[in-house]
Amino acid sequence: MNNKDLNTCLFKDIALLIESTKSNVARSVNSSVILLYWRVGERIHREILMTDRAEYGAKVIKELSKELSSIYGRGFDARALFRMVRFAKFFPEEQIVVTLSPLLSWSHVIEFLSLEDEIKRKYYVEKCRVEHWTVRDLRKKISSMLYERTMLSHQPETIIEQDLSQLNANDELSQELVFRDPYVLDFLNLPSPFSEKDLENAILDELSKFLHELGTDFCFIARQNSLLGSR
Repeated sequence: MNNKDLNTCLFKDIALLIESTKSNVARSVNSSVILLYWRVGERIHREILMTDRAEYGAKVIKELSKELSSIYGRGFDARALFRMVRFAKFFPEEQIVVTLSPLLSWSHVIEFLSLEDEIKRKYYVEKCRVEHWTVRDLRKKISSMLYERTMLSHQPETIIEQDLSQLNANDELSQELVFRDPYVLDFLNLPSPFSEKDLENAILDELSKFLHELGTDFCFIARQNSLLGSR
């Protein structure tokens, strides 16, 4: 190996080390920030619970935000503190936050905080964790009512909890977590009247999107050439 090739190889190895370390540092900082926000929210939440007075809690947060933001910036203004309190309220177990913090950003957390329903929130947290959704992906899934279109959403709460626990423990998807309600047909958005070809194309288009939504374990190989109906 000549000097030029040696230098090129050496550069690539060192560049890889630098990029890998930068990535690890970024993940570490993100994880630390999320855990900090949870702990701040949890501390304020405990203070508010001591009095059980909502108006007192709002006053505490507003006064505290003035002091904190003057020293630490807008990341600790009243709106941010309210989010942190909500974070601690919706995710009361610190260990869960410790587990999720290396995998999700604060922007992901903000999207979760918009979901009042606990079961729905758990569903999106687990799917986001397993499928590695970006914030944009998460927003799209929520706005398209992905959870409501799963068979799981029609099951008793105990079954839902069981399936979500299974997903959390083993990253294992049940069929209820994956497949959609077959009676939700308005997604085809067909013209009226529509032809057999329109129906075929609409179904195959939605099937392709559907498989993409299921995650990386599924793919759409090819389109059908004909639709046979009820023969």
